[in-house]
Amino acid sequence: VIDKPSGLLSVPGRGPEKADCAITRIQKAWPDALTVHRLDMSTSGLLLFARSKDAQRELSRQFEAGRVEKTYIADVWGRPDSQHGLVDLPLITDWPNRPRQKVDREIGKPSQTRYVISQSSAVASRMSLTPLTGRSHQLRVHMAELGHPILGDELYAHDEAERIVTRLHLHAAELAFTHPQSGSPMRFQSPCPFNLP
Repeated sequence: VIDKPSGLLSVPGRGPEKADCAITRIQKAWPDALTVHRLDMSTSGLLLFARSKDAQRELSRQFEAGRVEKTYIADVWGRPDSQHGLVDLPLITDWPNRPRQKVDREIGKPSQTRYVISQSSAVASRMSLTPLTGRSHQLRVHMAELGHPILGDELYAHDEAERIVTRLHLHAAELAFTHPQSGSPMRFQSPCPFNLP
């Protein structure tokens, strides 16, 4: 498990300028490291790697079965009416505007996110977000659809919410899973690297 900084890809992108990424850096120290899941380039926080094909398979099964607990910290624009809630909006790739995703109630894949507000300022609220599904950009789209986009989000936030901070205010703060060999429960935490404006 590493604490990925914002601005670093999880896996290589297209082109030599996108070759520097978390997995290539990790493989310099641990050549057998394998990708289990990803974080968006602009998202910081906990990222899990496997050290064998068997471990990768088992950890991937845990992700697919919803047995991996993930909690994110996000600062969003404004203050939602409810202190906590569940966002249940199906998502699909917005093909003409890739990599954007969008809500599609007819053919979108089920996507659910729990949120709890922990504090607020004059312009923003800090939330704890728990994705119950693992769709691409799920947290970012769900918060934008609530009318409270994540601060610094270049894809889904309006100009004011995007420009108020210098990076995406989304951090993978907690990760819990079962060790693929020992069966022991594992829990990791990472302090949030940004302040609520």
